[in-house]
Amino acid sequence: MPATTAETLSFVTRNVSVAPLVLLSVADHYGRSAKNTRKRVVGVLLGQNDGKNVRVSNSFAVPFEEDELDPSVWFLDHNYVESMKDMFKKINAKEKLIGWYHSGPKLRASDLEINELFKRYTPNPLLVIIDVQPKESGVPTDAYFAVEEIKDDGTTTSKTFVHTPSIIEAEEAEEIGVEHLLRDIRDVAVGSLSTRITNQLQSLQGLHLRLRDIGVYLQKVLDGSLPINHVILGNLQDVFNLLPNLFSSKALSASPNDVEAGFKGNSELAHAMGTKTNDQLMAIYLSSLVRAITAFHDLIENKIQNRQQQEEKDAKIEDGKDVQAGKENREKEATDASGEPKEGTEKGENLQKK
Repeated sequence: MPATTAETLSFVTRNVSVAPLVLLSVADHYGRSAKNTRKRVVGVLLGQNDGKNVRVSNSFAVPFEEDELDPSVWFLDHNYVESMKDMFKKINAKEKLIGWYHSGPKLRASDLEINELFKRYTPNPLLVIIDVQPKESGVPTDAYFAVEEIKDDGTTTSKTFVHTPSIIEAEEAEEIGVEHLLRDIRDVAVGSLSTRITNQLQSLQGLHLRLRDIGVYLQKVLDGSLPINHVILGNLQDVFNLLPNLFSSKALSASPNDVEAGFKGNSELAHAMGTKTNDQLMAIYLSSLVRAITAFHDLIENKIQNRQQQEEKDAKIEDGKDVQAGKENREKEATDASGEPKEGTEKGENLQKK
């Protein structure tokens, strides 16, 4: 039964959240089984799926082998899956088998066959590809559901994976643990402004990569190497509709088909945006300058206090040395006075002896 567009949209619009514990478990699984190799690891995902929200809260590894030369030859121990599923059901009945994962980093030819195997345990298994060796910052997970693809030419439908957005979401206890870890590794010398700018830069880099992927996809569709996916095109159209209208009615009426002339004619909006941006940058510059001057002033105060404390310490040491020297001199004088014999006494003793 081919899936309709509405059914495909139901998968695309689902909210998939992955717990940090799952990422840690998959990274440990990869480090124990396939580190420094080209192999991938496969496991089972546990959690809740209510049809709109999918929460991946736990996972466990599964014995898996595949032929590197022939992707169609693979082995997955489903008996082990069943025994582990029953054991986890006894521990936590709320966590159910909702899908599977592998370390990717991309989809492979045998993924559809493996996904069919997991349909024994859940009707619509979720596939999450977890990149254990990410080369760029961002969310290291990609979530997919298998659907029937309806082709425009009316030919036979085929199975394919549809991508759905995923996020990393922690519970309260996990957030506390992550905060403690970040507190240990965070550089205390880095201010909040630097951290905020770094986060914005990483976000812009991620946006640039996504736009590049969209451009590559549209070029492949234009060249005919990929089929037209109306769901993706509809989402792109929604994104374009959210963009601000940078053309004024005056500029559009003057040159409705000339985009460059429309931008040049819209000088008022460009001037307003430039003025606002300059004001924001000036505020950031002044705040950074004040913070730097305050930090420099604190540094000078600390230097002065440290020097005063060192001088007081040296003065106390010198006073102690003077007191000790005076005490030693008095003791020496007392010793000399008591141990030196008197001259008259010695003469009297000599006369008595004679």
